[in-house]
Amino acid sequence: MKDLKIVFMGTPDFSAEVLSNLAAEHNVVAAVTGPDKPVGRGYALRPSPLKVRAAELGIPVLQYEKVSRDGLGEIAALAPDLGVTAAFGQILSEKFLSLFPLGVLNVHASLLPKYRGASPIQWALLNGESETGVTIMRTVKEVDAGDILLQKRIPIGEKETAGELFDRLAKLSGEAICEAVDALADGRAVFTPQNAAEATHCGMITKADGKIDFRRGARELDCFVRGMTPWPSAWFELAGKRVKVFAAERAEGHGTPGEVIAASPAQGLVVACGDGAVRLAALQPEGKSRMSDTAYLMGHGIEKGTVLQ
Repeated sequence: MKDLKIVFMGTPDFSAEVLSNLAAEHNVVAAVTGPDKPVGRGYALRPSPLKVRAAELGIPVLQYEKVSRDGLGEIAALAPDLGVTAAFGQILSEKFLSLFPLGVLNVHASLLPKYRGASPIQWALLNGESETGVTIMRTVKEVDAGDILLQKRIPIGEKETAGELFDRLAKLSGEAICEAVDALADGRAVFTPQNAAEATHCGMITKADGKIDFRRGARELDCFVRGMTPWPSAWFELAGKRVKVFAAERAEGHGTPGEVIAASPAQGLVVACGDGAVRLAALQPEGKSRMSDTAYLMGHGIEKGTVLQ
């Protein structure tokens, strides 16, 4: 098997986990990520999770605002065989892609052609999918549209959150990319074009997207809450303050969507929805820790008939 020189590109925790798996089995000569970002009130610079992990692994780190514009010379000097991206967040130019004789492989956390684009893990949950997986495909100019080298599937747990699914898919992605690189290195790789007619697209999720619409049915609300956990979190407003929701369970009762139909330590917080009612069983008020709905109600009186916004 040929020992390929690989340049890895990524940003968040997901990419850091994939890098750890890849570097354990293959020759990663550099890790590419964006510049450190200012965070908090003091605007202290924070490195990406990928940069931190690469440093722990002893892999040289290269940082660019736009690698296709600023990194051509340094990357070319490495004489890489293959590029690998995982949640990198930068568009790669054809000139940049041409630096890699074996091309660039992208790790995408969905079963392409479904869920091309950002936040595929969350959208699979939000849409109530029963399974998802990872795809290793060739990077081309069109986002997530390249030919597929391999896919791995896993079922989605009935009560699994986006955070929990994220962890499982990161591990699965690390296994998948190692298999893909092995196949390329020994000449077994076979690429299959995607069926563009079956493609679906998903956009970036923002904090505002976490607002709960109680006109949805109980099953939809369960999927919504799990898909928004841990970030940006599902939430409603009460007395001008946001309350985060971490569990929505089908309950008995009917009323106007958003109307509180039970609010006691004995019954919990039960709210009418589009096809009945849900119990908001785990909550977090602003500035407080996460707690059960019964604990919340002991310290926060909510009148029956209140309509949550």
